[in-house]
Amino acid sequence: MAKVKYYYDSESLSYQKIRPKKREHLKNFTLMLASAIVFMILGFVVFTTIFESPKEKELKRQLEFVKLNEELHAKKIVRLSEVLADIQDRDNNIYRLYFEVNPIPDEQRKAGFGGVNRYKALEGFDNSDMIIDVTKNMDILSKQLYVQSKSLDEIVKLAADKEKLLAAIPAIQPVENKNLTRMASGYGWRSDPFTKARKKHLGMDFSAPVGTPVYASGDGYVERADQNSAGFGKHIRIEHGFGYVSLYAHLSNYNVRKGQKVKRGDLIGFVGNTGRSQGPHLHYEIHKNRTAINPINFYYGNLSPEEFEAMQKAAQIEGQSLD
Repeated sequence: MAKVKYYYDSESLSYQKIRPKKREHLKNFTLMLASAIVFMILGFVVFTTIFESPKEKELKRQLEFVKLNEELHAKKIVRLSEVLADIQDRDNNIYRLYFEVNPIPDEQRKAGFGGVNRYKALEGFDNSDMIIDVTKNMDILSKQLYVQSKSLDEIVKLAADKEKLLAAIPAIQPVENKNLTRMASGYGWRSDPFTKARKKHLGMDFSAPVGTPVYASGDGYVERADQNSAGFGKHIRIEHGFGYVSLYAHLSNYNVRKGQKVKRGDLIGFVGNTGRSQGPHLHYEIHKNRTAINPINFYYGNLSPEEFEAMQKAAQIEGQSLD
């Protein structure tokens, strides 16, 4: 019960009740309400500072999870970058060196991304710097992986071509040593058997009886098997690819036809004495990019070191060729 307050009235010489005015009632009520609101706000702030709601706890857990994942991704990127750097080093200094192709420069492998800001959408968050850094490193790593993948595709193709090249290059003597009468003439300047003038002999002559087997010296296909080339008589030309062509002239007969695929060591014809020839023999040439080269360097496939040395000595004798 509210206390009743009095005041002394000097005119009536008596005590009178103090009656509060309505304005004061309203003022007091407003002050109480304001105090109550302030108290509630302070209480809410203190409560929420000390105690978290379930939703806030969940959001906090999610944020910590995201941060942990970003840190793990950053560590994985470092490890992957180290592995990729090792592959890039081997690619440049082993694989590409072996296949005689230029290494890929670091500027090309590790080039960044120019132009507009690719990461603007990631700005403005609590962990923006970390997220942008990880995303940027992942983009760079992805680009490096793409460059390396293309390089390895090229190496695989080069390896396949290298295998084909090794099989295609003329690498054996086209007539077996046991069937040779002699190695009559080598590559170089020789005396022409008909004119007696010095003339560049563009192949090697192997003396052997008519009918002696002649073998393909490398994989390829028969480009020609005819006698429509002046002086060669019946002859065969094999296209090996990679710029190589081998020629077998003065044959007595063919064992292949034009367009036929052959393998190294296949029987393709027989020694003869057709065309411009002074005796039964095989005239053998090798051309690289349409230029005749010395066949002496292409017998590593079936000659021993001793046989090769003997052939070299015989081929260096400047005598008379047989065609």
